[in-house]
This record gives sequence, structure tokens and C-alpha cells, in this order.
Amino acid sequence: MANLFLEIPDSFWGLFRSRNRQVYIDALLQINEEYQYSNYYLSREICIQTLSDYFAKTRVVMVQDELEDELDMLEPLSTRILNWLLKAGWLRKVDDYHNMTVNIVIPDYAAVFVDAFTHLAGEDEDATQVYIQNVYAILFAFKNDPRCNISLLKTALINTRKLNKTLQDMLHNMDRFFASLLEQKNYGDLLREHLDGYVEEIVQKKYHILKTSDNFYLYKTDIKQWLSQMRQDTAWLERVCVRNKQLRGLDITPEDIISQLDLIDRGFDDIEHRIMNMDAEHTKYIRATVTRLNYLLNQDDNMKGMVIQVLNELSGSSDEELEQKLALTASKMNFSQFTVISDRSLYKRRKSRQDFAAELAPEEEMEELTRDEILQLNRMKNRYSRRQIRSFVLDRMVDGRYTVTSDTVSSLEDFEKLVLAYDDSVRKDSPYRVLDQEAPMVEHAGYRYPGLVFVRKE
Repeated sequence: MANLFLEIPDSFWGLFRSRNRQVYIDALLQINEEYQYSNYYLSREICIQTLSDYFAKTRVVMVQDELEDELDMLEPLSTRILNWLLKAGWLRKVDDYHNMTVNIVIPDYAAVFVDAFTHLAGEDEDATQVYIQNVYAILFAFKNDPRCNISLLKTALINTRKLNKTLQDMLHNMDRFFASLLEQKNYGDLLREHLDGYVEEIVQKKYHILKTSDNFYLYKTDIKQWLSQMRQDTAWLERVCVRNKQLRGLDITPEDIISQLDLIDRGFDDIEHRIMNMDAEHTKYIRATVTRLNYLLNQDDNMKGMVIQVLNELSGSSDEELEQKLALTASKMNFSQFTVISDRSLYKRRKSRQDFAAELAPEEEMEELTRDEILQLNRMKNRYSRRQIRSFVLDRMVDGRYTVTSDTVSSLEDFEKLVLAYDDSVRKDSPYRVLDQEAPMVEHAGYRYPGLVFVRKE
């Protein structure tokens, strides 16, 4: 990198100071596209023709630059731009004496910046797909091709880190769409910003890459499986070390290979975490957009929207105007409206600390029955038929009412039937029910039970 810096002429940096820099950048992108199409050799005539075709469709306004003189200003637009790029060192002329032509090439240092311009212009949005496919192909070759060496693992690690960086950049750039939500003042502008901005730039070009059928998770499962297999196959690791020693003279150990595999594995865990964060940001943005759209659509009809407008108006007023506007607002307020005094009003009374503490108090755990108690209940339920249980209450009713007294229970059988009758009273098909009232406790013949009141259902 230091050598490339030494090759850069001082005039090269003038592009970033120039008021015509966007014109020069567009010209470089067009020349670079034609440069690749023509197998990296362009004549001066082809460069001029390419720029002429491009700028014929675009209106361009240029001012005199620091490297230009009066004669340069008289040249056609495409020739003038090409001459400036040659003088500044962004392009270089190479004489071909065999074919008697002059070729235009892009120097190595300029190619780095042109690639950056291409990336900023959004012309390589499929980078995430390229990186994951590269890692997939490299690990497959390393695992199955005996001629491969450990340098392939380093290449796979570089691609994994590039993919992580690409996803992180995507995540960091999503926050600018949240700021644009509040800048839109009407429904149409916000909807256009969402569809042309977020959906076009994030969902279709970036987020879409992670969610289609040919996405990250399609490759991730196989890659994780291969990494695990390679780390656990001791015999294979030894063969790789011997192969690299014999073919390329590389002195490596199984620990070196496992270390590289661990770094790739950790990189894929980071990728998955970043995708989860993108999912969360995507959900937050969609929810915020829907809320903002609903507010802009109903702010004149919605009470909260009207209150927000009033607060915004008051916050932007001076001290003198504020007193007048507050008085005017107070004179117009109507607290008798149902929307103000109902449970759905703007202000809800806070609960007391006692209520809050009661909600947080742990629930009392129900004491579990012992094995003997469960067996006794099962035997008791199966001992009597439903007709016997109901007859115990119905036969003692007077005018459709029966009150449990001390004469009700005189034996274990009576006590069990009383318990089962109470359990039967809560069923839908039960002919009677128990009144909801505080029943006094009754003690008789060694049994203690509540004085329930059974009444016949209508």
C-alpha cells in the first residue's frame, strides 16, 4: 500500500476539491464499465465516444477547473473531461507502438477509488451473496480436494469477515430511515419515502438477499456441518498436514487448521447474530412506519392527534404567546366528553404502591396431596354412583332448599357423600347448586364441615 501512495500524483486529490467532482466520478464509472467490457484496453476514441453517449442523455453544468486553461474550455464536453482525468492522474495513456494506437488505462491506485465509487453508487448490492457462496465453495474444495492447502482457509476467513462487515454496514445504515419518518409532514410523502426509499434500498436490494430461498441459511447448515466434521476427524487433519508439507513445504500442525476453522465458525455465529439484529430493526421500522402513517392519516379526526398538534403549537410559542394560547386552549376544552372520562382516556390514574406490591407478591403454592390422599379420593369417587350422591341432597330438600346441619353427617358414608355432592354442584348438568354465602362451620360426631345451603336449579 505504501508503494501505491508514492505513485499517486498531487493533482490526483484535486477531484475531491473540484466543484465538478460528480461529473468526473460519473465519467470514471462509465469508462470503468467500458474498460471491463473491452478486456481492459480502451483507445482514446472509444473513451470519447462512451462519454459523449452518456452525457448526451444528461444535462451537465461545468465550471473551469484549476488544471484547465482557456483552450480546454473550448473543447467538446467529453474531450474536456477525458483531458482533465488524464492530467489529474486518474487515467493514464499507454502507447502501443505495434498497433500504432494510444490506449487509456486505469492505474492501480485509481482502480481502488473507482471500486469505492462503484460501491457507493450501489452497483454491487449482491456482495453478501458472493461472499457466502465463496466461503461455501472454498470449504467444499478444502474438504474434498487433496491438492488444496491451508491458504484456502485464510481466504474463506477473509470472505467471512467481509460478509460480517457488509451486514454490519447494512445494519448501521438502517437508522437513517427512522429519522426520515419524522421529517415527512403528510401521508403521501411518507408512503413515497417508505416505498421508494426503504423498500427499494433495504428490503429489495439488501434485506431481500437474506430472506429468499437462496439465502445465507441455505449455505450455513452445510458449512457448519463441514467445520464440525473437519475438526473432529483427526486422521484427516494429519493427512492435510502431511500433504501441505510434501507438496508446498508448509510446516503446519492440526492445531493450526483447527484454529482457522474455529475462527470461521465464530464468524458465522456473528453473522447470525447480525441477521437477528437486522430482523429486530426491520420489525421496529415497519411498526414505526405504520404508526406514523396512521397518525398522519387520522390526525385531524383522532383525539390524540389533535392533542399532539396543540402541544406542538404550544411548544413553539414565545412566553407572551404561550399564556394567551393556554388561556384560549383552556376555554375550549370539554371534560364532559366520554373519551375524556372513560377508561380509555389520555390520562390514567396510577395505582398505589400497595396495589403494585400486591401484584408482584409471589402466589401461594398449593400444597400437593400425598399418595394416600389421592388413592382415598379415587376410592371415594368410585364407591358411590352419581344417583346416590344426588339423592343424598335431593331427598332432603324442602321447597327446593336444603341446609346442612349437625344432623346431616352421622357416619363416614354421610361425610363422603356430602363432599361429593358439593363437588357435583359445580357441574353444568347438576340439578342443584350451592349458594354463595359464608357458611358457619359445623362439628358433629368427630367430623367438621361447613353448613352449606343447596338449592334446586330452575
